[in-house]
Amino acid sequence: MAREFRKVGVVGLGTMGAGIVEVFARNGLQVVAVDVDSTAVERGRNHLETSTARAVERGKLTAEGAAELLGRITTSTSLQDMADADLVIEAVPESLELKAEVFATLDKVCRPEVILASNTSSLSVTELSVRTGRPGRVVGMHFFNPAPVQKLVELVRTVVTEQDVIDDLKDFAATLDKVPVVIGDRAGFIANALLFGYLNHAARMFESRYASREDLDAAMRYGCGYPMGPLALLDLIGLDTSYEILDTMYKQSRNQAHAPAPVLKQMITAGLLGRKSGRGFYTYDGPHSSKVVPDALTPDQALPSDVALRDVARVGVVGTGTMAAGIVEVLAKAGLDVVFRGRSRSKVDATLAGLRKSLEKSVVRGRLTEADRDAALARITGTTDLEDFARADLVIEAVAEDLDVKRAVFAALDEVCRPGAILATTTSSLPVVECAVATSRPQDVLGLHFFNPAPAMKLVEVVSTITTAPDATATGIALCHRLGKVPVTCGDRAGFIVNALLFPYLNDAVKMLEAHYATADDIDAAMKTGCALPMGPFELLDVVGLDVSLAIERSLYLEFRESGLAPAPLLEHLVTAGRLGRKTGHGFRDYAAR
Repeated sequence: MAREFRKVGVVGLGTMGAGIVEVFARNGLQVVAVDVDSTAVERGRNHLETSTARAVERGKLTAEGAAELLGRITTSTSLQDMADADLVIEAVPESLELKAEVFATLDKVCRPEVILASNTSSLSVTELSVRTGRPGRVVGMHFFNPAPVQKLVELVRTVVTEQDVIDDLKDFAATLDKVPVVIGDRAGFIANALLFGYLNHAARMFESRYASREDLDAAMRYGCGYPMGPLALLDLIGLDTSYEILDTMYKQSRNQAHAPAPVLKQMITAGLLGRKSGRGFYTYDGPHSSKVVPDALTPDQALPSDVALRDVARVGVVGTGTMAAGIVEVLAKAGLDVVFRGRSRSKVDATLAGLRKSLEKSVVRGRLTEADRDAALARITGTTDLEDFARADLVIEAVAEDLDVKRAVFAALDEVCRPGAILATTTSSLPVVECAVATSRPQDVLGLHFFNPAPAMKLVEVVSTITTAPDATATGIALCHRLGKVPVTCGDRAGFIVNALLFPYLNDAVKMLEAHYATADDIDAAMKTGCALPMGPFELLDVVGLDVSLAIERSLYLEFRESGLAPAPLLEHLVTAGRLGRKTGHGFRDYAAR
């Protein structure tokens, strides 16, 4: 028979503890909340009153409901008051000794059948369980901040956790309108293990001056649809908290991805903790403010006085695939004359028909007038002859991701295009400099990595090689602004910004699945629900294509030679078996026949 949880205890009334108390009280449970002294209790009570008052203001709670909610909460400074609780959750600071001390006391106070849970985000639940006389009834119950809003709860079982304990807590979490995922006791669990590797990687990119903080954050927001960029998120979490989580995970896993970036320790030592101190990667209006204010690192948006932009009125596009067609559409809608080249007349005609259809859809949806549609179509010319690029000011190559093919295209363009014309590649993972050295004008070659679908996605990575001229880069940036895109600049390194941050995270998720740590459904749920990502890693891999993903991961591994970047064997095996994702109907999941 399933346990009933009518009265719940919460130890710790900080931000997380108070949030958990509110979750229980909102769901009609009696709650006893304990903290170390009356000052801490009062602070926690104020947090609860402020939170419920805010809910009333927003119409999510009535004044009567708020009063009833607060009336279900009893506060205390003594753990002895947990004696009649059916479940107790500790939410004290992330110190193993402090948590162990709390559990040892609760073990003596609570009835033998009572479940003791820890809200730890990174410490070993097993270590805590063995400090009690009931290790089979000790679990992790990791809520996410803010607990009243975030849906995810990670239920962490140890090797000795009794199955009925997990079953009962899973059912209980569902009654709280939460999404429970059951996992083993491993550093970082699901969400933090995947999230903090990614955040740490971003901190290292910033530390090495590969890209600015603004470009790193904009890349992940506009390229992946993330709600926040990685450095802004580190500031929100707190650099000290982030460092502690990474350090704990690294000590358990010895995974280099979790070894805290040195810049984090340096910033913590200098008191730059993020929003809570008013300064972190960004500077804020004051402690605990979310308003970013200019500082010494704020970029000057004006072009250098000694760099003159090149004129761009006519643009060429090499290719007729989805990406090429999307770029042609974007250019034409921005008022530029565009000539695109296909390998055959049939491909050119098919692309023109596709462009007409896409522009017509924009008219139907009210995003484009009929006159603008007709004007855009009038600016587009299709050809099978590279000689038609002779008058182009800029040519964008958008052919297959094959280095030999791209080099051949650039060598041919070098002969055809006028001196001073810029040659750009849309590659997402190949070295731009390889295209540059295939020409006699490496100073005029750069990367313009558009994201698919080009008409909808705002981001363009502007990639400079060691030979790219400053005015070529500046012209590329100005063109992106003219197209209504968000340009971010970076050096010519495998993966650039987005793929270099995204694909190690996706690879880590595959390794997690491969180790039978959690199911694909639970991992996806954890990242979508706990981290507010638009898609879970396995959903995204199946959309991108497992073969494309594997190629990108191989290029990252070959560039950086870090063992953690080696593609997961499971991904290799799925590609070998022809399970490439949605495009084949089978990937990490099976899809209905198209």
